[in-house]
Formats: sequence, structure tokens, C-alpha cells
Amino acid sequence: MSHTAPLAPLGAERPRRYIFLLLDRFTMVAFAAAIEPLRLANQISGKQLYSWVLVGENGREAVCSNGARLVLNAGLDEFRRDDTILICGGVEIARTATRPVLGWLRREARRGARLGALCTGAWVLAETGLLDGRRATIHWEYQDGFAEDFPEVELIRSVFVEDGPFLTAAGGTAAIDLILRQIARDQGPELTARVADQMIHTAIRNEDDQQRLSIPTRIGVRHPRLASIVARMEANLEDLVSPARLAADAGMSPRQLERLFARYLGRSPKRYYMEIRLERARNLLMQTDMSVMEIALACGFASAAHFSKCYRSAYDTTPYRQRGTRSADAVGAVFPDEFAPEPGADPGMDPGLDLGDEQPFDDPSGTAGTAGTDALPRWRHG
Repeated sequence: MSHTAPLAPLGAERPRRYIFLLLDRFTMVAFAAAIEPLRLANQISGKQLYSWVLVGENGREAVCSNGARLVLNAGLDEFRRDDTILICGGVEIARTATRPVLGWLRREARRGARLGALCTGAWVLAETGLLDGRRATIHWEYQDGFAEDFPEVELIRSVFVEDGPFLTAAGGTAAIDLILRQIARDQGPELTARVADQMIHTAIRNEDDQQRLSIPTRIGVRHPRLASIVARMEANLEDLVSPARLAADAGMSPRQLERLFARYLGRSPKRYYMEIRLERARNLLMQTDMSVMEIALACGFASAAHFSKCYRSAYDTTPYRQRGTRSADAVGAVFPDEFAPEPGADPGMDPGLDLGDEQPFDDPSGTAGTAGTDALPRWRHG
């Protein structure tokens, strides 16, 4: 249930103001998608309905992820109580959640400002603690890490979310939909439609719309049973569903399922499941401080050794090396790099993707053909 409350009316003489907090390496597309509807609302109406200020921690300039630089209007100053602050996030978002930024956001929230976040900016907003017990969204690529680091925030996987004084948008063009919602509330549907039309934004999305393309669109196949199986795999990356159970629940034999995946996806169900698990693991490695063992368990691996072996086969690096120099000291102390390439060996990716010692597809018991229980995935037969 949304806690959205109506905004207090503004006097006709004063435009509603947005404060854009531009964090280091913010994404230009989300920022532009938020500020341009405000500009167009002014242009089309012939009135200054909205104004905006660009701020940042250094108060001088902000650098976005594509290298462009924007001159800032101010630093972390005190603004009006009826302003709306939008945090524009980008890459390496956790690094930008500095003490001055978090303190400023908490102070402005206490003074009555609405707070919002675009793209990965929800990560910084969650760091303040202000989203605890609230609903929020973030760019889909960061959802796994966000859910792990902020379990007290209800993660909604939609394009944008409004919960009381807090606004979050997933990034990219989702910011257009969020701002159009604000314009509609302030000025009515007619101006909103004209702004959307000017932006060639032909379908205004709402809070129920999902961020990602549908599974059939993503995999390039419109096959209902295949799509439902892939959806179930994606929803069960920690507590794995056995291949036999996937096939049975889809109303087919394991052999039929093998042929279905081979025909449409060019790989076995087992390999496809492994690939999406490793993709989630990579996101967690890059976005969180979870240990390698915690990530292994969160992605359905029963041991860090097996996880590291599969990860290196897929990405030509170990989980520790993926994190870069900040984990270098931990490699020798916590997990010796026993999976580095042998001297003279080809370090490239094995085109077959080493699936390790996990159970063969046709073994519903989960016990055949393994080298030991530590190598088994944690199949769930429910």
C-alpha cells in the first residue's frame, strides 16, 4: 500500500523547485530524463512552473559517467522546506555515500524537504536510514545488492515508486515517468500529455510497470512454457529447483526440456541456470561487501571452492580478483588463490562452461555423479 500524500499547494508567484544532487559519475540519461520534462512544462505553458538547482558535495562541478562535466550552482547548502531533492546516482554508488552527503540529506529531510533518487541514487538514500520500512526501487542491475544490504527497505521492482515524501526511479527513461507523475499532480493531465508528446514518450508508465523487458523479449523466444521455466529459475537462485522438478511442473519429461532449451537457447537447462546464477554472483561481488562464501550460498553454491571454479570458467577471473585491489589482502588470508591458471595453461573461458561436480540433469535424487557433498548444489524439491 502506497503512503503517497498530496503535495501542499504553492503560491502562484513561486515555482516548485527541484534540487538535483549530482553524485560523482552520475548517469546523464537519468538526470536529463528528469530535468527535461520540467523545462518543457515551463516552455509549453508559457509560465515558470518549475525551477531547479544543481548541487554537489564540492559545490563546483560534477562529472557524469560518460566524462561530461556540469557546473554546479551550489554545494550542500540549506534550501527551502518545500523543495524536492533528487539524488542522481551512477556507477560505484556506495563510494559516493559520504558522511557529508548523508548528513545533509538527513538534515533536509528533518526540515521537511521531499527526497527522491534516480537510477542508483536509492542506494545513498537507503544509507541514510530514511527508507527503513518504506517502499523503493533501484535500477535492476543493482537490485540483488540492494536487497542484501538493505533488507529493511521493501524493494519494488517497478519503474518508479512513491512512498510518502520519498520518490525513487529505476534510472534511464523511468525518470520521465516519475516526473510526469509530479507534473500531472501539480498541473493536470492535459499539460502532462503535451510534455510527453513533445518528448516522443508515447506510453506513460505507472508504478505497476516493470523495469525489464519481458522474458520472451529478452530471450528472443515466445514460448510460454519456456518463459515460465526461465522465470522460475530467475526466482530461485539461492534455493535451487531441481531439473527434474522444473520439467515435471512444466508438464514434460527431462529429455523434452533438454530439447526445448537446446532448440531455442542453444544450451542445456543446467548450463542456462548456471549462467544466471553466476550473473547474479557477479552483481553481488561488484555491489556489496558480502564475503565470497555468502555470495556463493546466495547463488546456490554449497562451497566457495566450487563457486570460484565455475566463476573463473565463465569470467576468466576469480571472485576475489573481480573485486579488484580492495580485496587483494583477503585473497591469501581468507581464500588461497588455488584456482589461478596453471603455468602455461590457456586462461581463456572454457566454451563449455565448467559446471563442476553438480548433479547430472537426469538424476532427480541429486546424488549421482558427484565428487562429494561439498560440490552439490542445494536443489529444492518443492
